[in-house]
Amino acid sequence: MPPALKYLGILHIISRRFFSLADPQLQCMTLDEYRRTLAALDEQIIDLIAKRQKIAAAIGRIKHREAIPIHDEEQHAQVMGRVFDSAVEHKIDPVSVQKVFELLVAMSEERQHECAGEGNLP
Repeated sequence: MPPALKYLGILHIISRRFFSLADPQLQCMTLDEYRRTLAALDEQIIDLIAKRQKIAAAIGRIKHREAIPIHDEEQHAQVMGRVFDSAVEHKIDPVSVQKVFELLVAMSEERQHECAGEGNLP
């Protein structure tokens, strides 16, 4: 399965956990309404990913200009720790959230390589 499809599948699973089924308004929704709600959330997530990629491109240009390596293990560890803690606070599976962010970080690094002239992304 291509990484992008795998990533979107994981995001879809996590996005479903943002709602508490104890919310009376959500208990009254039909299957189609739930699906439309998830579709809207998925679009918002994709918009956020696009924004994250633009920021990654800017970071890539800075790293290229200043000859800084693209992969930064310390930054990676900080991101993984931060998202793990946040997932725990939100009562969602922190390991699954970390998997999503592993993909996001990989996408960001790929974008940074592209900005350094080393990749093949649009």
